[in-house]
Amino acid sequence: MQLRRFAVIGHPIGHTMSPFIHDRLFSLTGHKPEYSVLDVPSLTQALPALRTLDGFNITIPHKSDIIPLLDGIDEKAKLFGSVNTVRVEDGKMTGYTTDGVGCKKALARYGLDFNGELLLLGRGGAARAIAFEAALTADAPHLDIVCRESSLEKAQVLSDELAELCRTRSKTGVFRVLSYDELAKETGHYDLVLNTTSLGMYPKTGVSAVGEDVLSRCKAAFDAVYNPGETEFLKLAASCELKTVGGMGMLVCQAVAAHELWYGASFKDSDIEQLICDAEAETARLFRA
Repeated sequence: MQLRRFAVIGHPIGHTMSPFIHDRLFSLTGHKPEYSVLDVPSLTQALPALRTLDGFNITIPHKSDIIPLLDGIDEKAKLFGSVNTVRVEDGKMTGYTTDGVGCKKALARYGLDFNGELLLLGRGGAARAIAFEAALTADAPHLDIVCRESSLEKAQVLSDELAELCRTRSKTGVFRVLSYDELAKETGHYDLVLNTTSLGMYPKTGVSAVGEDVLSRCKAAFDAVYNPGETEFLKLAASCELKTVGGMGMLVCQAVAAHELWYGASFKDSDIEQLICDAEAETARLFRA
């Protein structure tokens, strides 16, 4: 039987936990394909080689640029304007997004969801995926998007897109855009705050997007950053007695969703829990050695 081949692509890609996670997932289902890390400066030049794979994951900066090169795209990925997983069949590439559902499933492990008052920090690709997932799945989405002054205009575009999505689905949604200065003046409370910025990521670990003045008004906190496992943001949240969720769960859950798309895989909850723990330990080993 021909060896199946998968990969993760990006540029520059550097170190990634994808091989560790995907190799474990393949092993859990009895598969032994090849999973490679490919630094791809140019998508168009790499296209012939990518079509020979069975599937691949996509990271920065290609999540949007891949879309016009695809032969097909899932409705959700088209709506989000982002693709992080591609399935290849007979050389034809179909794009999907698993970022939003990865976050949703990671939160569900702690009894959390996108219902209630949400505070979203950041307006980049991860923020967009989470915001759209929240708008799609919450009963009546209520989301405040907070970003730097220089990004307010782009954040407002996202807010308008979310509002239009709710209108087309006959939902009542409330979306606001705030600067960090404006957030500091707010007095309202939130059920969940989600950090999608890179603040606090290794090696610059001693910073947080917001402080205790904001976190004390929240009930739970999620950080998309997975290195370190406990960021400064989560440490501050814990000191304010919030329920906290780290980013490794999202990374693993979005990988699980990719395997479901590639070959219909299914996994035991206990195996996923163990993989998250092992991936956190491996990250700590690699970066604290």
